[in-house]
Amino acid sequence: MARVPYLQQSDLPPEHQDILARPIALNRAMANSPNAARAMTGLAMYIRRDSKLDPRLREMAILQVGYLAKSPYEYSHHVKIGREFGVSDDDIRAIGEETVGRATKLDPLSKTVLRAAREMTNDLAMSDATYAALEKALDREHLIDLTLVIAFYNAVVRLLATLQIDVEPEYQKYLEQHPLPR
Repeated sequence: MARVPYLQQSDLPPEHQDILARPIALNRAMANSPNAARAMTGLAMYIRRDSKLDPRLREMAILQVGYLAKSPYEYSHHVKIGREFGVSDDDIRAIGEETVGRATKLDPLSKTVLRAAREMTNDLAMSDATYAALEKALDREHLIDLTLVIAFYNAVVRLLATLQIDVEPEYQKYLEQHPLPR
């Protein structure tokens, strides 16, 4: 159960009702602070709509963060979203395999993106070797955007955990298909 109430559009003054145009649990909780919700949504929408980073790589990085953080909310939502951007079930299974150091059939760039997400999540920063490998594969804009994605979703998983945001019933099936580690 969430630590803050899940608001409805009718709970908000008219100028803030658009915050809940997408009434997922996270947005309904964040609506308790409309300006924070807007700021967070602005960055999320840049990442999703305006960044030129390959969306499959973006989703792979987000899934790696959600997997490491054992965040059922983030992970389940991005299993669904990732599929919309070309992340396959094999890719999702490979995240768990890569996390424990087992070989996968992922392409080298995807493996490096996952390593970058693991390093930033576990060690707070990418290693010099990982950064150098990404610098060879991505231009500066894409590298900055990837770093931003990983950092932002590390913040999101901490927000979700602290506010104890519930996974909506329609997203439970994604956790059943791709369980998080225990």
